[in-house]
Amino acid sequence: MYWYYLIALIVIGIDQLSKWIIVKNMEIYEQIPVIDGFFYITSHRNRGAAWGILQDQMIFFYIITVIVIIGIVYFLHKYGKDSILMSVSLSLILGGAIGNFIDRLLHKEVIDFLDFIIFTYDYPIFNIADSALVIGVILLMIVTFKEEKRKETK
Repeated sequence: MYWYYLIALIVIGIDQLSKWIIVKNMEIYEQIPVIDGFFYITSHRNRGAAWGILQDQMIFFYIITVIVIIGIVYFLHKYGKDSILMSVSLSLILGGAIGNFIDRLLHKEVIDFLDFIIFTYDYPIFNIADSALVIGVILLMIVTFKEEKRKETK
């Protein structure tokens, strides 16, 4: 019935397992080349949000994350049955938000480790939860655009 929570749980599980492996097996700032010059596993900690903004604002992150989680659960229950793509997108966002929330609660920082260099640009290091959030938001935008287009044709 509520299969979309399973997607969120899978995201949380993979996210937390991958972070646990990084913490247990690497020193902070240690780097393992996967594809030299392009992709590295780099043990990094972030006390802020995306690109390191809002450093050490944990209370703010707690409040915002709780509001986001409540909102996502509301929308899953309200619209989840209407659109599989909407359900998947919200499930990914939910799993990603909770994955990073767990880090903030337990460690007062987020564990990041996926490190890409794209055409000489060293992209900010991120994690599985961040990936799920970005993919979920992109899918949500696609659903929204498709819904708007559908309404226009009526």
